[in-house]
Amino acid sequence: MGTWDPWRGCHRYSTGCKYCYIHKGDYKKGIDTNIVTKTEKFYAPIEKTKNGAYKMKPGQTIYVCFSSDFLIEDADMWRTECWEMIRERSDLHFLFLTKRIERFSECIPHDWENGYENVTVGCTIENQENADYRLGIFSKLPIKHKYIICQPLIENITLSEYLCDIELVVVGGESDKNARPLNYDWVLQIRQQCISHNVHFEFRQCGTHFIKDGKNYTLSTRDLCSQARKANINY
Repeated sequence: MGTWDPWRGCHRYSTGCKYCYIHKGDYKKGIDTNIVTKTEKFYAPIEKTKNGAYKMKPGQTIYVCFSSDFLIEDADMWRTECWEMIRERSDLHFLFLTKRIERFSECIPHDWENGYENVTVGCTIENQENADYRLGIFSKLPIKHKYIICQPLIENITLSEYLCDIELVVVGGESDKNARPLNYDWVLQIRQQCISHNVHFEFRQCGTHFIKDGKNYTLSTRDLCSQARKANINY
C-alpha cells in the first residue's frame, strides 16, 4: 500500500464534512485548508531511482488524494497530468474517493471509455439524501471498480438498489467530541444488504459516540478502528 497526494487542500462540500479531520488538523497547524495547492510529491508515481527503476514498486494499491478530493474544481488544470501518470503506471492500482461524483464525466481522460483497469473509484456518502443523489449518478458511470464509502455514516441508509457492480461497501462513524452518533444497528443493516447482494462489506471504524444495544458509548479516537475490527463482521 502506498499514498499519493498530488495536491492538498479541500472545501467542505456536504453535511458529512462538518467535522473533517483534515480541516481540524490544518487549523491546529495554522494552515488554510481551503487553499488547494500542488505538493512536492506531484510526480511521485513516475519518480525513478538512479538505476532507472520506479521508486513506487509495482503491484501496490496507491491511495490517491486522501488529503483532498481528486475531482475538486481547483485541481482541474493538474488532473490531466495525473491521468497520464496513472496510465503510465499500469502496474499500480490507484484508488480515490470523492464526494463530487457528479463531476466525474467532465474530469476523465479522452481514452477512458469503459474505465481503466487499474483505477478504483469510491463514492462517499453520509445520509440517505446524498446516497440517492450521488449513487444514482455513480451507478450509471463507466468505472471498472466501484466502492461505496459510508463514512461518516450519520443516519440509517438503504443501499440495496445501488449495489449492482459494487465491489466493496465501507462503513465508519464520525470522529470528534461533538460527533453525530453512529448506531450499530445501522451498520448491521447495511451489512445485511451487502450480504443479500453478495457485496464485500467492511466496518472501518466506530464513531466517537457509538450506540449499541440501546446504550451510548464514548470512545477515544485511537480505539475507533480497533473496536470496529473486534466486532468481526466484515464480509
